[in-house]
Amino acid sequence: MLIEKKITIKNEQGLHARPAAIFVQIANKYESDIAVKKGRQEVNGKSIMGLLTLAAEKGAKLHIKVNGPDAKEAIEELEKIILGEMS
Repeated sequence: MLIEKKITIKNEQGLHARPAAIFVQIANKYESDIAVKKGRQEVNGKSIMGLLTLAAEKGAKLHIKVNGPDAKEAIEELEKIILGEMS
């Protein structure tokens, strides 16, 4: 199953350091492939270095693609990080 979602970062810290580490930790719990795109740059959502290269600050718009058997659960949990509901 492929799920795509556009999400605006509401987390005060953006997707830097700690939130990115939490995002990757959660992403790696899932079997699905996870890609995160900001502008023209797309990175592996399971890679801390990839996420950090996006330099995604609060207010940035991300396009997340999750493809696999547990895509629905993965995107729901990852969206909470981006919206600042988990830290």
